[in-house]
Amino acid sequence: MISVPIRDMSGGECGVYTFDPAEVSDNICKQLLHDAVVMYRANRRVGEVQTKSRGMVAGSTRKLFKQKGTGRARAGSIRTPVRRGGGHAFGKLPRDFYYRMPKKAVRKAMRMALLSKFEDSQAVVVKQWECPEIRTKQIVGFLKAVGLSGQTVLLATEGVDRNVHRSARNISGVMVLPGADLNAFALLRQRHLVIPVAEMDRILGR
Repeated sequence: MISVPIRDMSGGECGVYTFDPAEVSDNICKQLLHDAVVMYRANRRVGEVQTKSRGMVAGSTRKLFKQKGTGRARAGSIRTPVRRGGGHAFGKLPRDFYYRMPKKAVRKAMRMALLSKFEDSQAVVVKQWECPEIRTKQIVGFLKAVGLSGQTVLLATEGVDRNVHRSARNISGVMVLPGADLNAFALLRQRHLVIPVAEMDRILGR
C-alpha cells in the first residue's frame, strides 16, 4: 500500500491518502514509457523544413559549353548540385512525423508514469485547489510550503480551473493540466506532481 499525506493550501497535513499500487498499474515498464515519450516528442515536430532542388533554383537550363573538344569536364546546367548556387541533390522536403500508439498502450503508459511519481516520492496530494481569485502569490506560497519552490512541477486540476492556470502560468518550471489531459510525457517531463484528491479518486475509479 502507498500512503501519502493530504495537504491543504497552507501546506499543512489534513489526512492521509492510501491506495493499492495495483489500482494504478500492475507494473512499470520502462520500454513502454520510452516509446510513449518518443511518440509525444515526434508529434511535436513541425516538419516544415525544405531545401530547393535543381528544378527550384533560379538559373538557365542551357548547357554551359559543348560536350567535347574543350578539354574540360563535361557540364550540363548551371543549376546542377555540384556547382555553387545549384539545387540540392537530395533536398529535404516537408514531412509529417505524426504517429499514434494504441490507445490502451497510451493509457497504460500514463498510469505507469503516475505510479512512478508516487513510488519515487515525487507526488503531492492536495485536498482541493482553493483559488477564489487569480493571484500568483497563492500558488507560490503553496509550493514553498510543500517544499517544491524552484522545482519543475506539474499541477493537475479537477477539470479546467482557470484561476489555478492563470495564477501559475507566470511561475518558472510550473505546468498546469486538467486531470483528464494527463499523459506520460507531461508526468515524466516535470519532476514533481501535485494532484487533488478528487482527481486521484477519478483515476482510481472510486
